[in-house]
Amino acid sequence: MNLYLSLKALHLIAIISWMAGLLYLPRIFVYHSEESSDENISGVFKVMEFKLYNYIMMPSMILSWVFGLALIGSIGFDQLYNKWLILKLLLVLTLTFYHFFLGRCLNKFKTNENKYSSKFFRIFNEIPTILLILIIFTVVFKPL
Repeated sequence: MNLYLSLKALHLIAIISWMAGLLYLPRIFVYHSEESSDENISGVFKVMEFKLYNYIMMPSMILSWVFGLALIGSIGFDQLYNKWLILKLLLVLTLTFYHFFLGRCLNKFKTNENKYSSKFFRIFNEIPTILLILIIFTVVFKPL
């Protein structure tokens, strides 16, 4: 079996799982911030958020990076001199920072210290979509 194609398939599977979480967790935050006064509902949201972040998003993010770096390694690390690849890695790094910011938000909800509104999370939820579009166009068209 072709190593490059196997790594690429695994990378894409990990990315799809990670993106699903990055798009869904802020949506849960929208509803959690609207219902934070009800302890029972808030408790359900806290469990959902914790499981999504720790059991799906974190492993998917790690695997996305591992398989992505393995892909680069399989074609040669000299490819890191390609400007399109540098741009892609910067966009993915931005997505990673977004991921960890969601983790901070999760911890604020956990301690009932969330200060962001549901409107903030509705708007904030658009960031991974924009980054995904930029990443895909960068990889497909290699513009630089």
